[in-house]
Amino acid sequence: MKKLSLLILSLGVLFSCQSASSKTEPENNPEIKMEENKTMQQDVTKKKNRIVVFETTMGKIKAELFEDKAPITTNNFITLTEKGYYNNLIFHRVIPNFMIQGGCPEGTGRGGPGYAIKDEFGPGLKHDKAGILSMANAGPNTGGSQFFITTVPTPWLDGKHAIFGQVIEGLDVVLKISEVERNKMDRPLKDVIMTKVYIVNE
Repeated sequence: MKKLSLLILSLGVLFSCQSASSKTEPENNPEIKMEENKTMQQDVTKKKNRIVVFETTMGKIKAELFEDKAPITTNNFITLTEKGYYNNLIFHRVIPNFMIQGGCPEGTGRGGPGYAIKDEFGPGLKHDKAGILSMANAGPNTGGSQFFITTVPTPWLDGKHAIFGQVIEGLDVVLKISEVERNKMDRPLKDVIMTKVYIVNE
């Protein structure tokens, strides 16, 4: 009888220890994991590069902004865009088989926002195709608001002009603009206007 009592007591202690131990182990809570996954997905969404839309008198152009690789340059461009800076400016310089250039408030190629930003050459960014969105400048660290879009690969510009985006829709419009009639200064005889420029999330 005494042995039986000891056995029952031992089993009771063992059971209580297992119960206490189970409370300190991680729980497999699917609801918590789902919430964590949602949060992670939201974080990824927040980091997705934004899109700039150029509505022009010759059609619409969309370009992805490389916020992940060129944060300084894209932040400057987005800030100006959201202020309406580029609305109703023209492409003041167009050269077939090269590029189209805009962003000068004077329409001459000499104007800017009144400040300059540091050159930023993001990893892996090359002028290796048509549709590259890059900063125009007058030398190192002189970029401001003027930009250009390539119509062919222009590798000689690598390390000299800061790339900050790429056309994802409307490359045909870019090519059409590059081929308009122009004067000796490469300015279109008929203004090609950016009627509205704005940022979207896609």
